[in-house]
Amino acid sequence: QLQLVESGGGLVQPGGSLRLSCAASGSTLDYYAIAWFRQAPGKEREGVSCINIRDSFTDYVESVKGRFTISSDNAKNTVYLQMSSLKPEDTAVYYCAAGSFFGLRMEYDYWGQGTQVTVSS
Repeated sequence: QLQLVESGGGLVQPGGSLRLSCAASGSTLDYYAIAWFRQAPGKEREGVSCINIRDSFTDYVESVKGRFTISSDNAKNTVYLQMSSLKPEDTAVYYCAAGSFFGLRMEYDYWGQGTQVTVSS
């Protein structure tokens, strides 16, 4: 059973950076697609970015293009989300998810517990 654990969230000022990690255990990520989602208070969960581990193909929601970068370290079985130029509207709980589906819809089989990101001065 694949298990995912997110880390790296916290409080950051507008314009700052954070790197989120999604560490997997129980199975290799080699044959999965991994996505990051976020959910702000009172809003629906939205897909932020995804990566297909086998070919490293990536996708991003328009609002984070040029600011966020998704990457994987196969040796560590971990996926990262580097977030730069953070804005208050990026404040949310960030979740990673894994599955055979590649994309930003919520069609993933495995989910982590989430990590809080707060962008505020």
